[in-house]
Amino acid sequence: MENLALIDSFSEFKDDKQIDRVTLMAILEEVFRNALKKKYGSDDNFDIIVNPDKGDLEIWRNRVVVADIDVMDPNEEISLTDARKIEDDFEVGEDVSQEVKLMDLGRRSILALRQNLISKIHEHDNTIIYKQFKDMEGEIYTAEVHHIRHRAVILLDDEGNEMIMPKDRQIPSDFFRKGDNVRGIVESVELKGNKPTIIMSRASPLFLEKLFEQEIPEVFDGLINVKKVVRIPGEKAKVAVDTYDDRIDPVGACVGMKGSRIHGIVRELGNENIDVINYTENITLFITRALSPAKVTSVKVNEENKRAEVILKPEEVSKAIGRGGHNIRLAGQLTGYEIDVLREGAEEDVELKEFSDEIEAWIIEEFHKIGLDTAKSVLEYDVKDLVNRIDLEEETIQHVIDILKEEFEE
Repeated sequence: MENLALIDSFSEFKDDKQIDRVTLMAILEEVFRNALKKKYGSDDNFDIIVNPDKGDLEIWRNRVVVADIDVMDPNEEISLTDARKIEDDFEVGEDVSQEVKLMDLGRRSILALRQNLISKIHEHDNTIIYKQFKDMEGEIYTAEVHHIRHRAVILLDDEGNEMIMPKDRQIPSDFFRKGDNVRGIVESVELKGNKPTIIMSRASPLFLEKLFEQEIPEVFDGLINVKKVVRIPGEKAKVAVDTYDDRIDPVGACVGMKGSRIHGIVRELGNENIDVINYTENITLFITRALSPAKVTSVKVNEENKRAEVILKPEEVSKAIGRGGHNIRLAGQLTGYEIDVLREGAEEDVELKEFSDEIEAWIIEEFHKIGLDTAKSVLEYDVKDLVNRIDLEEETIQHVIDILKEEFEE
């Protein structure tokens, strides 16, 4: 098998992997040099001449002519007798260049060379893919569902590149079928071995931010700035927006007439409830807005401890907390403050932590998670209501209510 024939036999790689001819030639030279090192111990005295235009490659071994009895290194020296078999007028001390054919390397070396070439081409291909997607981290990308596993969905793009969307990066309501086109952000790209692992996400707050850029022209143009996004994927999100142009209403521009602009984003996210809020440096006002749709009576801020006490009318408390505590949790994440909800006229109320000798701390913590941290705040709900809001057994909730009722009956 001649050198040229070997090169031509790899044209399939050039076509399939979109490797340009010059790069293919460079890979070929590297692979050939590795084969020469294994065969002869060194490739220092070999010239490899690559002709990318013709797709040809030549290997020449350079040796010095020495007397027959003086040959110490057959790789770098050639006896006078052997030199004169090439040309009969060679003399001791002259340089001899002799072409090396593939058959000189041996059948096993040729097979190994082929495997090495395949490996190098795949390695080159993977490096290109890694760099391409590394530059796209944080950007929206669309790919097709190829395979659905229990813990992840495998996606393929138009170039056949594989992406993984783990279960925890999906929106809980997502339902995929093979062949579906799926949008998400390129969350991370890592090289594991020589293969790039591309992780896609639809649950990231950044995905929602990038959807705002795609769907709302003023955000794309930089007239409206998305300051912060917090999400409970598939349930609720809060987006703080701002503008430097006083003529623009950032919330109105993002939502659109009757929600026309934000409707497509909501649909993309599985009907996730999105609150768009005007950002402000005034933390008291920002907390008030973040608790929307609840109407806040007053806010007391402790900037040192990053805590805020919010007083609301009793009928507004459930709105501030939200279903499953989602509203108050997201408001805290958006503002960076731990928010404590208090009811007007709750001076005679008792904090739940005062019952720690009768109620276990972890149970009290579960009530805190949904914004219920006083006795009266718990007693405003019936047992069935609380069962739907809190991750506790009905018997446990009833036991807590009985203890709290005793406090006020006394």
